[in-house]
Amino acid sequence: MAETEIISNSDSNDQFFEGVEKLIEIWFTPAKHADLRKITRQQWESVLKIVRCEIISFTQSEQVDAYVLSESSMFVSRRRWILKTCGTTTPLRCVRALLALARDAAGHARVQNVFYSRRQFARPHRQLPPHDHFDSEVELLDSFFGDGRAYIMGPEEDCWYLYTLLPLEGTVAALEKEHREASSGCEASEPDQTIEILMSELDPEVMDIFTRAHSENAAQATKESGIDEIIPGMLIDDYLFDPCGYSMNGVAKDGSYMTIHITPERSCSYVSFESNVAVREYDALLARVLAAFRPQRFVLTVFASPDAPGAAATRQLKQFSALCGYEQKEAQYCRFSGYELHYALYNKFPS
Repeated sequence: MAETEIISNSDSNDQFFEGVEKLIEIWFTPAKHADLRKITRQQWESVLKIVRCEIISFTQSEQVDAYVLSESSMFVSRRRWILKTCGTTTPLRCVRALLALARDAAGHARVQNVFYSRRQFARPHRQLPPHDHFDSEVELLDSFFGDGRAYIMGPEEDCWYLYTLLPLEGTVAALEKEHREASSGCEASEPDQTIEILMSELDPEVMDIFTRAHSENAAQATKESGIDEIIPGMLIDDYLFDPCGYSMNGVAKDGSYMTIHITPERSCSYVSFESNVAVREYDALLARVLAAFRPQRFVLTVFASPDAPGAAATRQLKQFSALCGYEQKEAQYCRFSGYELHYALYNKFPS
């Protein structure tokens, strides 16, 4: 990732970069003529200054604008905003400015859903407030969105944090939410699904591809690693950092996207893969991602609304105790009001 973010540890003479990302996704309620893509690049740049990152490149499809950032990515569609940043960035600090911009420049005044998630940081003490503690992140999010719900899944060293406005299915809060939406005639959410694969301890030979010493440019790294074959047909916008690190966004005509971010340093190697591609089974996609990067362990999360193709895949993943040469160490499954979530932790077998 960005060279300026690499922290040298003089005690152990290693270099460390926090590859683990903070991911915030905000869905706005449909409104006539409202469109987040009306927000200009200059306006986005002012928001991203608060986050402590900047725009490197841009690509788009008919339905989504995709920005490669100095620390990861941003995606903007008519009513959905996604910001994913690594290192010591501060994405939650920009939410107030984002909500004002969405209202004043894009015509979106009402938030429908919020998802904020991240894996446990490798070195949480290096993070800036409010990201130095999940409780602080939740407190700030609640100040913007009211009474959200916070969840922690998995063991302490590999846990995954989630904040959302969605209550668990069957709870009083979920029933009240459904009643309010029905009474107000709130438009139903469009089909939505997201798979995220958060990988640690990657194969050193693979990670070498994402260094300037090995690859002349991003296109070479993309092709040699097989990233261009993970989801065929994507328009790819990729970037190879100096001296190492890699980011890419891919977009398709149907509005689907994928994004990959790579921290290749051996002491802290980390790769994240994310996509909302609509598939009924994730087996083949998972196999291609794992074959490309060969991690020792990874966290898998799948979010899907009941009417999305991925809902069936989410339920299917509950049956997988082993996957592509990996052993499942932990798994949790939740049904929210309007979404299903599967979390699983895998180690390479034998561990």
